[in-house]
Amino acid sequence: MKKFKTRPSTLFSIPTIILFVIFLSCREEVAHLKKNITTVKVNVLLEDSLLNVRAMEVAPPNIGVFATSNGKVGFITSEIPIMPNVNTTSVTATIANNLIFKEDTIVPNFRSLAITNKGLFVLGIGSPALLFKVDSTNTLKLVYKEDDPKAFYDSIEFWNDDEGIAIGDPVQDCMSIIVTGDGGNSWKKVDCSKLPKSEEGEAAFAASDSNIAIVGDEIWIATGGVASRVLYSPDKGESWGVKKTPIIQGKSMQGIFSIDFYDSLHGFAIGGDFEDPDNNKANKIKTSDGGMTWKLVAEGEGPGYRSYITYVPGRSKELVAIGFKGIDYSKDEGSTWQHLSDEGFYTLRFLNDSVAYAGGKGRVAELIFSRK
Repeated sequence: MKKFKTRPSTLFSIPTIILFVIFLSCREEVAHLKKNITTVKVNVLLEDSLLNVRAMEVAPPNIGVFATSNGKVGFITSEIPIMPNVNTTSVTATIANNLIFKEDTIVPNFRSLAITNKGLFVLGIGSPALLFKVDSTNTLKLVYKEDDPKAFYDSIEFWNDDEGIAIGDPVQDCMSIIVTGDGGNSWKKVDCSKLPKSEEGEAAFAASDSNIAIVGDEIWIATGGVASRVLYSPDKGESWGVKKTPIIQGKSMQGIFSIDFYDSLHGFAIGGDFEDPDNNKANKIKTSDGGMTWKLVAEGEGPGYRSYITYVPGRSKELVAIGFKGIDYSKDEGSTWQHLSDEGFYTLRFLNDSVAYAGGKGRVAELIFSRK
């Protein structure tokens, strides 16, 4: 039988080399996951004194979308596809002036935005309530209109490409909720008989398009004002309950301004007193039982009023809060906080655990979070 000799220079087989590379990659990933955010760099992408952005979404690998208070939509693009844990380069933000959102002579003030594989959805505040859909061919369609003088919608989200929900302030004795089941082509309002009754002075804030949190079929909706509670549905809005919270409330500009859930059990909400933004008491709450109970955290510590909160992607304990008073970070689910920057924004969306886009008064920016 012929014997084959192994060449002396062959130290590893090809499969062994592949496993070794994977091993090194895993080690690098584990090391990255152990690092905490220490600084943030703000790269302004678009600046205009008339710009006011409170609604943003990201659609990897290389685009973000934002909506403005003067009825415009803008796009954030990168010349290089964005990979996980890689800082972006050559990023630009532009207003899509070819998309004219108008009903009669009414220019909507957009505060809500959602993206699915079937379209881009933008929703304005005020009456009449106007919800537009833009499909892949850039065809624009008004898919919902509500003429009630009390109409004021705050946030929109989708469970999947077909089923979505938007919420607004009470018109009758419940929060206004509209739903779709056909990809956003048509919407219907949920009757108050199926929803929890609103309390006196209870509404919601159109501050950052983050009043709604969705995990699987579950949904949590944060209210604010004289009463600040969390509405909950386990079944895509078929049935509803409501829970009180210990967050500051009692005045029209107090309560929850933003809510996020990492999974079906762990959630966090932030807000405070818009008229007393440095007050950091009773403005941060969290749950570990799916929103059945909420408790105050970091009393008198960390940020005061903030308009947006989010878990960092892939990080079950890390939170970033943002508002016109700056950017803050927690590595331990809100127990302690680090103030990263005085740069003010209204809303933010992470692309990965190191890159985010932010919108605010007069500008849109890319945020690069560094870790040590």
